[in-house]
Amino acid sequence: MAEAELEARGPSRRTALWLMGAAGLVALGADGARHSSSAAVRTPPNPGTPGAAPVPTPTPTPKPVPKPRPSPWTTEKLTATKTPIRNLTELVPPPPPRTIALTIDDGPHPLWTPRVLDILEEHDVKATFFIIGQQVDEFPRIARRIADHGHQVCNHTMTHPILSGVSARVVKKEIVQAHHKIADVTGVVPTFFRAPGGGWSKRVYETIAEHGMLPIDWAVDPRDWERPGVGAIRRTLVGSQAGNILLCHDGGGERSQTLAALDQAIPRLKRKGLVFTAL
Repeated sequence: MAEAELEARGPSRRTALWLMGAAGLVALGADGARHSSSAAVRTPPNPGTPGAAPVPTPTPTPKPVPKPRPSPWTTEKLTATKTPIRNLTELVPPPPPRTIALTIDDGPHPLWTPRVLDILEEHDVKATFFIIGQQVDEFPRIARRIADHGHQVCNHTMTHPILSGVSARVVKKEIVQAHHKIADVTGVVPTFFRAPGGGWSKRVYETIAEHGMLPIDWAVDPRDWERPGVGAIRRTLVGSQAGNILLCHDGGGERSQTLAALDQAIPRLKRKGLVFTAL
């Protein structure tokens, strides 16, 4: 009787175990299906497949449209001249009384120009930068920073040669290439030109007149490019009078003396009642 009972119970137990195992497999299969379904939902569609949403393309940053930047006091200037302007009083009409113009040559330079800009910002001064096309090409962000900070940007040739000793073809190439490079990078069309080393000639005057630029020299030259010492540069700058155009440099060499002299001279010039303006 006991054996019969065991024999009777045996198949039931085996059947139960088999049924439990089968149920487990079914559950695993269902769980796997849920994971597959979930993965399918999370996987983004291939953009190349039909019906897939198109991938948006980034919108390019528009380039500034080059245009002349007028002087702070007027939009009317001389349209041509056969001699370089050395004082603000030679402009038509002249700027307000007690005005002086600080001009900075030979940049942009990756070390000195940002430091000059910091000093000008600290003293709330706008200046005029005569920049070299080759330097603009190499350091476009600094060139744009000059313009973005409200300073005037002007043409100082492409590679800084002495134009009075080169051919007509080179004169035109140096002036025109720099003119276009500065406009393209900064968005400002140069309206003033300075000949490197004061190398003026009839050919230079004619070429810049064709591009609507005025020739600019200077009245006050501390010869900071020679590095005569901070005191010598400062004294020359502080001796400036109303209407003077001042010359300094942010490129072409080591300019720490220029930086220190400007930092000291600017507040002294302001205490004399002089007002800085960009051309």
